[in-house]
Amino acid sequence: MNDLSNLSALELRDAIAGGTVSAVRAVDAYLEAIARREPAVGAYNEVLAERAMEQAAAIDRKRQSGRPIGPLGGLPLAIKDNLCTSYGRTTCASKMLANFQAPYTATAVARLEAAGAIVLGKTNMDEFAMGSSTENSGFRPTANPWDASRVPGGSSGGSAAAVSARLCAAALGSDTGGSIRQPAAFCGVVGMKPTYGRVSRFGLVAYGSSLDQIGPVTQNVADCALLLGAIAGGDPADSTCLDRPVGDYLIELEKPIEHLRVGLPREFFSQALDAEIASSIRLAAEVYQSLGATIVDVSLPHSRIDVDGEGKVSSYAVACYYIVAMAEASSNLARYDGVHYGHRTARDVEDIVDLYCKTREEGFGSEVKRRILLGTYALSSGYYDAYYLKALRVRRLIKNDFDAAFGHCDLLLCPVAPTTAFRLGEKTADPLTMYLEDIYTISVNLAGLPGLSLPAGLSKTGLPIGMQLIGPVFSEDRLLRAGRMYEKASGVSGLRPEMTKK
Repeated sequence: MNDLSNLSALELRDAIAGGTVSAVRAVDAYLEAIARREPAVGAYNEVLAERAMEQAAAIDRKRQSGRPIGPLGGLPLAIKDNLCTSYGRTTCASKMLANFQAPYTATAVARLEAAGAIVLGKTNMDEFAMGSSTENSGFRPTANPWDASRVPGGSSGGSAAAVSARLCAAALGSDTGGSIRQPAAFCGVVGMKPTYGRVSRFGLVAYGSSLDQIGPVTQNVADCALLLGAIAGGDPADSTCLDRPVGDYLIELEKPIEHLRVGLPREFFSQALDAEIASSIRLAAEVYQSLGATIVDVSLPHSRIDVDGEGKVSSYAVACYYIVAMAEASSNLARYDGVHYGHRTARDVEDIVDLYCKTREEGFGSEVKRRILLGTYALSSGYYDAYYLKALRVRRLIKNDFDAAFGHCDLLLCPVAPTTAFRLGEKTADPLTMYLEDIYTISVNLAGLPGLSLPAGLSKTGLPIGMQLIGPVFSEDRLLRAGRMYEKASGVSGLRPEMTKK
C-alpha cells in the first residue's frame, strides 16, 4: 500500500481494523496529500493536524490492547465548516464568524468520532451555505480538482473537492437545495441528502431550517452507506429529527433490487438540460433496464422547467424554493448582530441600530446580504400572503407530485445539474443564472425526500457528469442499493482526477 489516500474509506477502515495499517500512518498519508495538493485546490479552511495525530495514536493504542475501535476506527474525515465543533473554528466561511469557537460539537460529528473517525479539518463552503459554486466564501474560492479553472460546486464544494482530490477518506456536507449533490456531481464523487429528519441537525449552523440536512460525501456508494449508518438516527437535542430505527445500510448493499421500477420525470428533460448530460442519464436508464428494471415515464408538473423563445429558464420549484429559503435565512441570520457572538464592528456607533447595521454590513458578503433582503421583503407586511404563503402552497403541490409519481415507480432517475462544472467567475455577475444551477435538486428539499448523486461518467472534455436517484421518505437503503447496482454494472466508480495520480 504505497499511497493510502487512494484507498476507499471502507478499504482503509478494514486495513486499520486488521492491523495492516496504523491509524497514525493513515492520518500521516492524508496530511502528506494535503501538503502536496491542497494549495492548488483550497478545500480546507482549517487543518487540525496535531489533534488528528493525537486521535490516531489513541485509536492505535486501543486496537493494540484489544479494545474495540469502532466501525469507523481510524478513518480520517473532513467536516464542512458550518458544523459546530468544540475544537478548532466554525466559520461558515464568513467574516462574521471568522474567529468563532463553538462551545459544543454537532451531533453528526460527535457520532462520527464516537464511531472512531478522526476529523482532519473543516472544509470551505459558500458563506452560510448560500451558493452553488463555493465562490461566495468569505475567504477564497475552492477549485475543482478535475480542472482548477472550474468551480467544485456548492455550497459543500470544499467537502466534495477534498474527497475528489483524496485529501480525506470521506466528508460531511449539508444540503439545503442541492449543496451536497451538485458538488458531488461536479467533482465525480458520491453525495447523499438524507430524508429530512433522518440525521440530526443539532450543531448545524442554520440557513433554511425546514430544508437543511446533513449528509455524507464519499468516493463510492459503499462508503456513503458506511457514513450514513454512523450519523443517522433520532436525537433529543433536535425536535425535527425522527427517532426511527437505523438499519445497517451495508448488509444488503450488494443485493440487487428485484422488479425495480425506475421513473424518468419527463419535465426534467427540457432544453435547459445539456444534451451530453441528458444522453448520460438515458444511458443510465438502459443500464438499469439491462439489470431487469422497468423504466417508467412519470410527471412532476409543479417541478416543470420552462424555456422561452429567448432561452430564459423558469420553474415553479425555483421560485418557491428561493422564497422559502430566503425567508428562513432572513430569520435565522438575524442573530448575527454584533452583540451575542461573532464579528462586532470596531467603528464608532451612534446607537444600537447603528451597531447592528455596521456589524452586518462588514460581516456579511454580498450574496448573504441579497438573500437576507429578499427574505425580509417576502415576510414583510403586505407581501407575506403574496409571496411566502403562496410559496408554501406550491411546496405542498410539489410534494403531492412526488407522492403521485412514487405510486408508479420505486425511485426516480434524473440529472443533478443542467451542466458540468462551469468556469470560476462565469456566473457570479448574474445571480439568477447561478440559482438555476439547483433546478434539479431543490424540489427534493422542498418535499423532504432523500436524494443520491453518483458519477455517470465523464464528458467529452473530461469533466464528471452526475446522475441523481430520488426516493420516497426514508428509502435511503433502496437508493443506496440501486446506486450500487448501477455502479457495479457500469463500472463508473472511484473516479480520480489527474492530480491524485501524481
